[in-house]
Amino acid sequence: MVDVATNPEFRNSVTVQGPNAISNSDFTSKLNLTGLPSGQTVHYRIRYQSLEDWQTWGEPAVGSFATPPAVRTNIRFLWSGDTAGQGWGINEEWGGMRIYETMRQTKPDFFIHCGDTIYADGPMKAEVDMGNGEVWKNVMTEEKSKVAETLKEFRGNFAYNLMDKNVRAFNAEVPMIVQWDDHETVNNWYPAEVLNDPRYQNESSVALLSARAREAFFEYSPIRRSVTDPQRIYRKFHYGPSLDVFAIDMRSYRADNGKNDQSEPSEATQFLGKQQLRWLKQQLLASNATWKVIASDMPVGMVVYDDWKTKSTFENLANGDGAPKGREFDIVELLSFIKINNIQNVVWLTADVHYTAAHYYDPNKAQYQDFLPFYEFVSGPLNAGTFGPNDMDNTFGPQVLFSKHPEGGKVNLPPSAGLQFFGQVDIDGESEALTVTLKDLVGSSLYSLTLEPKKA
Repeated sequence: MVDVATNPEFRNSVTVQGPNAISNSDFTSKLNLTGLPSGQTVHYRIRYQSLEDWQTWGEPAVGSFATPPAVRTNIRFLWSGDTAGQGWGINEEWGGMRIYETMRQTKPDFFIHCGDTIYADGPMKAEVDMGNGEVWKNVMTEEKSKVAETLKEFRGNFAYNLMDKNVRAFNAEVPMIVQWDDHETVNNWYPAEVLNDPRYQNESSVALLSARAREAFFEYSPIRRSVTDPQRIYRKFHYGPSLDVFAIDMRSYRADNGKNDQSEPSEATQFLGKQQLRWLKQQLLASNATWKVIASDMPVGMVVYDDWKTKSTFENLANGDGAPKGREFDIVELLSFIKINNIQNVVWLTADVHYTAAHYYDPNKAQYQDFLPFYEFVSGPLNAGTFGPNDMDNTFGPQVLFSKHPEGGKVNLPPSAGLQFFGQVDIDGESEALTVTLKDLVGSSLYSLTLEPKKA
């Protein structure tokens, strides 16, 4: 039972009966609330009634969220990615996933999780030697002791993050636009992949693993299933006249990872997939919002290798300096479309690389120049190992305006090192100026840039 009201005392509340929570869905349940007032704080109270004994009720869960505005107003939202990765889990002695509490205190209207919401391929140990005489102590569960292969194990990875008090408090107050990337299934996966990894003793088909991962993702994440395409993750969010958010999926429709050096577009160079790319162009063209934010699970111009030892195969679309090749043709098609139709005020937000940065894509400094300049902002991780920096690919002319990452070639720094990051976006209700601020574990502002809206 869900009680809904526009006041925390639940005066004149409306009660809506939700679906049964049973074992088929791992006891998760969802309710699609409609007809809510615009630009309001909605309070909710969730109560579970036993199906075995109707006199027995669970402890109520209370929370709130802001609905999108119908008129121009101040908007604040956050984005980041990469939760509980590289063996760094819930350390209650350290305070748990503390960055979620830091983000909650900014009082955002909503949050974009740009993927790697879990690390299904990242088993944890009860204790991790941090190399400085200190020990990181993880809360452990059965499902986090090995790589996820079964649906139960994927579900257990999502349930694990909800054991953290900071995550629960954050989720109770902040609506989430959620995406996925690779670690919801397995590192750097593509649909046709067959694993050659001794950790996977029961299943090597990535298609099957990703199907189980997707099911758990939909059960445990705040995401509606499309009626016409129930497996689809990419979607658009209209947040009033100032903002549209386009959450894309760079994982589900890609061709095989490889050298990424094809000289012509083909089936082998697909990254977004034809259907998603067509949808994104149509939605951008139809948008009347001042700002069009593309929430991406991977960056545009940062090189991410599939094989980091040889650096001969690529996981991302960027494949090194030079004219467009391979998967870059999808971005060429998209950027050219944006320029031809003079679609202004497009900003990219992303995560994935486990450090924070601000990039300006300048056609005057690019190998491919037929596009409008744009900004890309990178953030993360959230309670995971910190890495970086990545090589930059000059195909689309990215200029690094700011970067914060480990120094001296250090890798996989623990959350306690402080290099955990999220981004904050503020849109002014009067001028519609958009300000991006990159922040760290304790909420300190590392870099800020204000963009004035341009007229189409």
